[in-house]
Amino acid sequence: MFFFKFFLFSLIVFIFNNNAFAADAAKGEKLFIKCKACHNADAPKHKVGPHLVGIVGRKAGTTDGYTKYSKDIKESGIIWDETNLDKWLTKPKGMYPGTKMLYPGGGVKKAEDRADIIEYLKTK
Repeated sequence: MFFFKFFLFSLIVFIFNNNAFAADAAKGEKLFIKCKACHNADAPKHKVGPHLVGIVGRKAGTTDGYTKYSKDIKESGIIWDETNLDKWLTKPKGMYPGTKMLYPGGGVKKAEDRADIIEYLKTK
């Protein structure tokens, strides 16, 4: 019985006091350096790819002034929420094979890194 109570207490403490699963915008900003070659998250100015200011909550393929979207993205109808951004960052060409976006290695492999990048983009 003691073990069960101790386990339950430990579980409650872990759940309410654990930041291990919290995304970190500061880490995301550092990881975003690779993305800066093609995307701007600091100002609504396009580079090779569209700027990402206000990306979270925006409909895909609708950034004002950017005309180089693939047909797949323009017709996708998706909203860039955390779930869709996570899928996209995991493997852009897996989500939309016709995309023009290239990412070294095909995508961001670690779930924690993707969450950190998304958390960073939420601040923009």
